Amino acid sequence: MRIRALFTVIFAVAAYSQAAFAVVYPLPAKNSRLVGENIVIDVPKGSTDPLEHFAAQFQMGLSNMMEANPGVDPLLPQPGKLVIPHQLILPDTPREGIIINSAEMRLYYYPKGTNTVVVLPIGIGELGKDTPVNWVTSVQRKKDGPTWTPTKAMHAEYQARGETLPEVFPAGPDNPMGLYALYVGRLYAIHGTNANFGIGLRVSHGCVRLRADDIKWLFENVPVGTRVQFIDEPVKATVEPDGSRYVEVHNPLSQTEEQWKSTQPVPITLTPVVSKVLGDASVNTSDVDQAIQARTGMPVKVNGLQEAQPQVQPGETDQPQAQPQPEVVPQPPVIQPVNSEPAAPAESQPTATEPSAG
Repeated sequence: MRIRALFTVIFAVAAYSQAAFAVVYPLPAKNSRLVGENIVIDVPKGSTDPLEHFAAQFQMGLSNMMEANPGVDPLLPQPGKLVIPHQLILPDTPREGIIINSAEMRLYYYPKGTNTVVVLPIGIGELGKDTPVNWVTSVQRKKDGPTWTPTKAMHAEYQARGETLPEVFPAGPDNPMGLYALYVGRLYAIHGTNANFGIGLRVSHGCVRLRADDIKWLFENVPVGTRVQFIDEPVKATVEPDGSRYVEVHNPLSQTEEQWKSTQPVPITLTPVVSKVLGDASVNTSDVDQAIQARTGMPVKVNGLQEAQPQVQPGETDQPQAQPQPEVVPQPPVIQPVNSEPAAPAESQPTATEPSAG
């Protein structure tokens, strides 16, 4: 397909100048939430690149890549096809400001006046140091060159491992917060990192981490006062204008140490909103069950004729072609420079008590 080929070329070019680009989806109509298009790339023979290399190149998190490519070796993906899951269902939230969905480890930003949404992968809090959920706040301030002051609990944690933290990490490339930070509420920040891994993983003390180029873009484009909403929605569902129903299932975050260590998948509980979408008489329950079991993190149509899904078989040379939909045609994201109009400061309405975290 011509549009798919163009999309691939845009991504390939962007990989060499990532700092100046962001993944931008044109917003669909208000009664539609399905956007983007999955693509498939080839891991060449002899490649020694880890999965993080491909994830960063295509603005994805490790968790998204591993869900879409079950069984892939994160340290050394084998030659063959690799799915880039760029089709998604927008969260069922206001299309305003920043939306952070911990379950899918993605940040959505709706630049005011652009009719677009920017989607970036994130790292979130470790088990027991969770990133907040069910919380609406705002960007309180921004800092170019943040310093980091570890809490007493952090000092104790590191001392237990035989490591010593400085009282204050000065600003600079070695700072764990990276080079830019957007402070939300009193205790949390959206910031960068000094590591070359961890995006799409639970690695922080509760804050939201982004790759260096992504946080720089946010810092330059998101004004103080921007609304920020934290959610935890592993399952999203939508009814599209032509009646097509889709469900997107991610692995829920472990809530206990037992779940974290278990080899069994974390149980999924459907919200009333999702249940209503999937409870329609037109829905094939077997397709819903399969989507919940597979948890690919990609939208799956669960009524009417099914769409062809990307199939990854090591050694394949022919790229699978998705069947076009006659009425619902999601537009692919475009990697392009974004000059967003600053959003007007919004009144923050906290809906949950801010948890304490480092």
